[in-house]
Amino acid sequence: MRCLVISDIHANLAAFEAVLDDAGEFDVIWCLGDMVGYGPDPNECIELLRTFPHVCVAGNHDWAVLGRLNLGDFNPDAQRASLWTRQKLTPDNRAYLESLPVSLVKEEDFTLVHGSPRQPIWEYILYPSVALPNFAHFDTHFCFVGHTHAPAIFRSSQNENGQTICESLMVPYSSLIPLGEERLIINPGSVGQPRDGDARASYIILDTEALTFEYRRIRYPVEVTQTKMDEAHLPVRLITRLSYGW
Repeated sequence: MRCLVISDIHANLAAFEAVLDDAGEFDVIWCLGDMVGYGPDPNECIELLRTFPHVCVAGNHDWAVLGRLNLGDFNPDAQRASLWTRQKLTPDNRAYLESLPVSLVKEEDFTLVHGSPRQPIWEYILYPSVALPNFAHFDTHFCFVGHTHAPAIFRSSQNENGQTICESLMVPYSSLIPLGEERLIINPGSVGQPRDGDARASYIILDTEALTFEYRRIRYPVEVTQTKMDEAHLPVRLITRLSYGW
């Protein structure tokens, strides 16, 4: 099965459409949460996702819009965007977000969460020191996470002394990466708000039969999203950062 693995669309319709156009044929979308927040098109992004065979887990911004998280834990720009999204979200799309689970297991060997297996909504896996204890919190061979807005691969293995260690692997582009015996935590990066210094939308194509995956980046018309955000009076910092991938 060919899966489009995406995360952190953040109501950026132009970026989401670019990814869908670039991905080619696929059988299903695996979405790792944060459909909304920050961006200007929350309803349009949810509705577009729902036109495809897909599964989706909840992210922290999805929960914030639903009132399941304290907005005091968000920075002022994220707070404003969440409150704006609450006003714009249709009842049907709100109900969709309310239905999302915090974790899923697909094809027997892939765990899907937003933040981490240990804390699915909120924990950021940025470093091997955080990834290492998280391997004990999922039973499958592989786990896909989002939340950090940065592509990443963490591998669990044993050193020469038999101790379990974790290392961060280089993220290659335009090449197939085999899924072997070693356990991995994999982050596809962000569709709608990359934060790794590359403004292009980031995603993964996974082949569950060949057991390979591929990172891809695609440019999208950032100015389209920025104009919509400006017209909605969303925070200037959120508008500006899209140009720089931070």
